[in-house]
Amino acid sequence: MKRKNSQVFKKSALCIALSSALAVPTYSYAEESAIQGIEKIQVTASRRASTVQEAPLNITALDADVMKDQNISQLSDVARWVPGLSVADQGGRSGSPIIVRGLNTNSSGPGSDGGTVATYLGEIPLVVDMKLIDVERVEVLIGPQGTLYGAGTLGGAIRYLPNKPILDETSGSLYGDVFTLSESDDIGGEAGFVFNAPLIDDELAVRFAVNYLDEPGYVDYNYVVREGGVSLPDPDWSDADDVNANLKQVKDANFEQTTTAKAMIRWQPNDTFDATLSYFYQKQEIGGRSIVHNNSLSESNPLSAVMGEYESAYRYQEPRDKEDTLLSLEMSIDLGFAELTSATGYSEFEALGQRDQTDLLIRLDYSYEEFPGFSAFTREVDESENFTQEIRLVSTGDSALSWIVGAYYNKNESFGDSREYTPGFDQYAVDNWGAEQLRPDSLEYVSVDKTETTESALFGEITYSVTDKLTLMLGARFYQYDVVARSDSDLPLLNTIYDASYDPTLIDLNLVESSADDDGSLFKINTSYQFSDDIMAYVTVSEGFRIGGSNGIPACAEDLGQQQNICAQPDEILYEPDTTTNYELGFKSTWFSNQLHFNAALFMVEWQNAQIAGATEVGQQPYTSNAGEAEASGIEISSRAMLSDSLMAYATYAYTNAELTTDAPGIGAESGDRLPGSPEQQFSLGATYSTEVFDGIGLDINYGLTYQSDVYSKVGLRDNGEALPSYSLSNTSARFSDDVWSVTLYVDNMFDKYAYSSVRRDVGDITTSNDPAIQRNYGHYLITPRKVGVRFEYLFDM
Repeated sequence: MKRKNSQVFKKSALCIALSSALAVPTYSYAEESAIQGIEKIQVTASRRASTVQEAPLNITALDADVMKDQNISQLSDVARWVPGLSVADQGGRSGSPIIVRGLNTNSSGPGSDGGTVATYLGEIPLVVDMKLIDVERVEVLIGPQGTLYGAGTLGGAIRYLPNKPILDETSGSLYGDVFTLSESDDIGGEAGFVFNAPLIDDELAVRFAVNYLDEPGYVDYNYVVREGGVSLPDPDWSDADDVNANLKQVKDANFEQTTTAKAMIRWQPNDTFDATLSYFYQKQEIGGRSIVHNNSLSESNPLSAVMGEYESAYRYQEPRDKEDTLLSLEMSIDLGFAELTSATGYSEFEALGQRDQTDLLIRLDYSYEEFPGFSAFTREVDESENFTQEIRLVSTGDSALSWIVGAYYNKNESFGDSREYTPGFDQYAVDNWGAEQLRPDSLEYVSVDKTETTESALFGEITYSVTDKLTLMLGARFYQYDVVARSDSDLPLLNTIYDASYDPTLIDLNLVESSADDDGSLFKINTSYQFSDDIMAYVTVSEGFRIGGSNGIPACAEDLGQQQNICAQPDEILYEPDTTTNYELGFKSTWFSNQLHFNAALFMVEWQNAQIAGATEVGQQPYTSNAGEAEASGIEISSRAMLSDSLMAYATYAYTNAELTTDAPGIGAESGDRLPGSPEQQFSLGATYSTEVFDGIGLDINYGLTYQSDVYSKVGLRDNGEALPSYSLSNTSARFSDDVWSVTLYVDNMFDKYAYSSVRRDVGDITTSNDPAIQRNYGHYLITPRKVGVRFEYLFDM
């Protein structure tokens, strides 16, 4: 088996500089590389096959070899090398915010993504959070993609294309990784295999892939109560014995253990029909959040003087277990005049988590903090089912006129159950406040929400080649959606302890229905001009939208009285859809016989009726509302070059100016305020040097540098927002490889940079909350500390 030369320069230089082990297997290739130059990666984002350099849109692609060599399993590493894309890594416990061209109005904390970027696995919208193994290619589309990809593409779309079974080959690979983190006491590891085999030669084949990740944590939960309601969360900090009697330490709490599996069967009985049935499964155990409280507590809080850089002050551990499944069937039929594609997907998601809720109840000022042993935690159940069906026709003729037409249907059913517990507080209320009975389960609050969202659409594009150089395209999407939510909440503890006749085990829920619906249309216009075979310019005007809906919070009664309550005011029950319009001028060029690629894009995005996260007036429950209008403009540049037969380099730069263009009183912001969550400037530079050592062993030495400027945590830094400092990261690796094996030594975050990726809540919680001396609500997510490892791979065929 001869694999070496087939892989020469198949990676884009973007991928060469990526992530942990920036390696490209290269050997005796001088003559071949001089002829071929930089590989032009195939993409299908436009629903037609082309290359990155040929496609008249802003797209970045990572090919199959890079995904395997770099072992890329999270988007945050990729984003540092894609101009215009920003992902704030928040660890595995919750999804990290994905922001394109600065289109974000929310805090950069949990849940701030808000659906401005759609992700796809093959042809199926990816609503489950799965690690991606055995992936052929990743395509990142920058800018609204509402016509072909529908809802949630305000900023762009990300497509993960999995490797399909190969019909005439029995092959596979075994791989493993052992690594350490500078702030962890444990050793991490990853292992997996891929196996492909034909069942019927050239007609039926199967492919399996399994991966297990054991990543140690690096954040210590050093102030966890030993027994809720009994232990003091704020003991006498000057007395070590008192501290140890009430609190315990949990080292490396934010660990992750994940098993991911993929099984596929492909049937291609003839040249006109191709079908692939796929099953994906993932089970994930997360130990806690990657949030620290160093420099995040009030000066009046005794912990502020002793908190370490990698310490969390949460009173409870915050684990989360998740299980995801995805079943899909993709079929294509060549009809002669067009290709018919059908994509059907069904996915399920289940998660059970726990988190510290003490700070919210203190902040609400209901006097819970008068109980010296007061602490609270929340347990949450999240479930989701999603069904998707898309059918489309793509013309295949050679005429000047080509077209795409399709229909789309999606139905999502989600369920959420959130329960807050205040252990020991019922006994305190009986002993001190005249309460009449205990609440045995300590259940203070419960909320249940069931939401059903259906979306349907007709879409299409028509392209006309006016001349050999000038091409015009017009696209449209006509959509309709319905959202029906049923929800209610209850305060069992309050209802129980002051009424001796109340059943102390009762949970009183009466789900109330709310609904929202809308329909509309989206358009896209694209004109491209091919100055030569190697130089092309394009102009695009495109639209994107995001579905509105219900917040799933019961409406407040007309007379709230003075009693504790959880409810929504009239303007907090529903939220409206928001839309974007993108104006873009792009330029793509290839120089010096395909030795240099240089691409650039100027853009302006208008954002109307932007959705924004907030907290209800009564009960401080998270909800979504609509702010004013915003605008983002800037430039994105990428270049890659083959500097010699042994040296390749890649560089990117992006500048984004994103700000409100109207006042947004609901969030206390004004026109001209900068939007949060992403940097104004991004820069990356990577290089790889390849040679041979030890009589034919390939050696690839790689270095990558990425930089981002500061990031605002809130719009215009208003309402106690914070500017997270800029930072740069360096990665390096050395890879030795032969025909069937490779060994890579790598260092990520080489200089062990300590930097914040985003925040939880805002800096105002330090000083404006009830009793800031005991508040621990505000904190920072961290980038991963220095990682040093060795990775190996063995390839086989039969």
